[in-house]
Amino acid sequence: MMKSNMTKVEYINQLSKQLKKLPKDAREEAMEYFEEYFEDAASDEEAIANLGTPKEAANQIITNLAIQNVDNDNNSGKNVKKGAAAIWIGILAVFAAPIGLPIALAFVIVLVALIITVVSVGFSFVIAGVSLVATGIVGLAGSGYLLFSHPLNGLTNLGIALMGVGVGIIIAYFCVIFCRWFFRRMVIVFGNIAKRGKKNEK
Repeated sequence: MMKSNMTKVEYINQLSKQLKKLPKDAREEAMEYFEEYFEDAASDEEAIANLGTPKEAANQIITNLAIQNVDNDNNSGKNVKKGAAAIWIGILAVFAAPIGLPIALAFVIVLVALIITVVSVGFSFVIAGVSLVATGIVGLAGSGYLLFSHPLNGLTNLGIALMGVGVGIIIAYFCVIFCRWFFRRMVIVFGNIAKRGKKNEK
């Protein structure tokens, strides 16, 4: 337990600064938790003593959020934005874990480089898929004209255009599925690091 001369307002203000790097939704959720914690405590002094310094409390909540993202499949699988937010919380949790700053930094750099590479390749495939769909749609329009003037050529172009649209949709779809899966795996990796760090603290 920590003794402190800080008031609740001062503590909450410092805590808010420590949590400013969190995504907005996660930060608001964390601040609501701490507000409720103070309300349920017998006194502000007791709450502050139990929570530790604002930095310690912030590190603890960041670690808990990263672990929660691992345990909750819905947090990181709904869309890319939620997946990116979950990964960012995981990165913050790695720095909050007691594994040493140089090790944490090196580990995060490697994983972030991997994430950027995979996302870039995935984005390229999505663009390629969208381009195939767009080209196929244009081809379908041209095939409509050729069906009346040159039926055989029109049917050939129609088949190629439909194939292009189909392949493009398949490529884009599987790229999105893969990115969701990859984001999920990264969230699990960061969350597991946070879990190990929490166990080491004990």
